[in-house]
Amino acid sequence: MKKLGLSILSLLMMFMVITMVSCQRDTYEIALITDVGTINDKSFNQGAWEGVVEYAEEHNISHEYYQPAEKTTPAYVDAIELAIENGAQIVVTPGFLFENAIWTVQNEYPDVDFILLDGSPHNVVNWNTMETLEGSGEPDFTIADNVLSIFYAEEESGFLAGYAAVKEGYTDLGFMGGMAVPAVIRFGHGYVQGANQAAVEMGLPDDAISIRYTYLGTFNENATYQTRAATWYNEGLEVIFAAAGAAGNSVMKAAEQNEGLVIGVDVDQSAESDTVITSAKKELAISVYDAIESIYEDDFAGGTSITLGADVDGIGLPDDFSRFETFTSAMYDEVYADLQADEFMIYGDSVEDLDESYDGDVLAFIDDESPKVTVDFRE
Repeated sequence: MKKLGLSILSLLMMFMVITMVSCQRDTYEIALITDVGTINDKSFNQGAWEGVVEYAEEHNISHEYYQPAEKTTPAYVDAIELAIENGAQIVVTPGFLFENAIWTVQNEYPDVDFILLDGSPHNVVNWNTMETLEGSGEPDFTIADNVLSIFYAEEESGFLAGYAAVKEGYTDLGFMGGMAVPAVIRFGHGYVQGANQAAVEMGLPDDAISIRYTYLGTFNENATYQTRAATWYNEGLEVIFAAAGAAGNSVMKAAEQNEGLVIGVDVDQSAESDTVITSAKKELAISVYDAIESIYEDDFAGGTSITLGADVDGIGLPDDFSRFETFTSAMYDEVYADLQADEFMIYGDSVEDLDESYDGDVLAFIDDESPKVTVDFRE
């Protein structure tokens, strides 16, 4: 009887150990929280995730991504806190939508390092009224020591895209931005200025380049956007710069069906469609990789906000120029070197050096009294 009792006790103990082990939660040291998209969006989320994966796999570090339940600050905070509960010591958040969320959590989790792309922490929820998260609190733009805010010079990347399109010989261009948020505005402003610069260098007459310009209102794929792009192509437009996240897929479908061309955004999107001649890139993967590496090497620039441009190879076009017939890698290297040397005055969303009466007209960012481009704004 004693032997039987010991056997039962042993079995019970083994069962308890197995149960405890099976109930343990998997832990992941590095986490990425997606915005409204997924890690397969062929754009911002995917580019950031690739940087996480590359560093984590090279150094055998556990990593995971989390998709918020909805597009709200509380949902972003919940996803961040879930990642931290699951062991995250580094949290990467791609996009300005996380600004309020990071402001909320940065001081609550001082031992966690946050990398915020395209944004900086603050508590403002309405820029017109300066209403804050607290309702009656004062606006606060503090970047805690455990947060690195990374911006990109999208105006430079857009400039290169517009420059390449005109140098290739295209004169009827389009710009479709997802939403009129700062990063997209900078892409569009740069695109117009790059097209104008190329036209100046080529000695084209005034108003030689036409650009249809619109903001779609979302970053989601939509049949309506495909129809709108198809209409533009059928009316003679040659190439559309789709700075629109997943909505760019709608533009690509329209291009495929109407012999149009597309300029992709954020990452090299040439694999998505044969119509993509180039892409206005942010070096998302590289910047995320470098930021994570700086944490592990005790060189993290927490408490600061940085902007990555051509001077640090933070933006650019893909190295493959095979879908161009006229614009070459040598031409690209030359204009990129000029960017690095500050040969061009490229305005993004800042109007500090312009007339105070600036009313949103992209052409106000062009110094020439007689621009080579005309911009047709479409609702």
